[in-house]
Amino acid sequence: MSGEAHVDPTREAFNAFKALPRDVPIHMLNLIRYREVAAYPERHENAGKGWSGERAYQEYGKTSGPIFQRVGGSVVWRGAFQTVLTGPADEHWDAAFIAQYPNAGAFLEMVTDPEYRVAVINRQAAVQTSRLIRFTPMEGDPGSFG
Repeated sequence: MSGEAHVDPTREAFNAFKALPRDVPIHMLNLIRYREVAAYPERHENAGKGWSGERAYQEYGKTSGPIFQRVGGSVVWRGAFQTVLTGPADEHWDAAFIAQYPNAGAFLEMVTDPEYRVAVINRQAAVQTSRLIRFTPMEGDPGSFG
């Protein structure tokens, strides 16, 4: 897997996200690879507990979940990784899911919420690398890829 870690969006990526329409439903593809041992800031209440990245991500889900639900978010798909068919052979993910938001404004409301900013420290401690990719939901023929 690439040596470069992707945990938080860059300023440029976040600005590109904010420049897109905010009043349309969005789906966010989440691909997560956990750290072996969570890396909390030294003075954080969970520092020194020896949690795995997976355990720290569970804490993130517990602490951010109420905010996610309050803004109208829901998980519409979750999957367990098996193998890479097309792409780098060494790339694998510990968690994969698609989060749905009623609009991009709801996502922005969540990530700027003061309680979320506290909760996200668990995610930052948990994640070795990740991908967070915005999509517009589309209708289509269920029997066709196009």
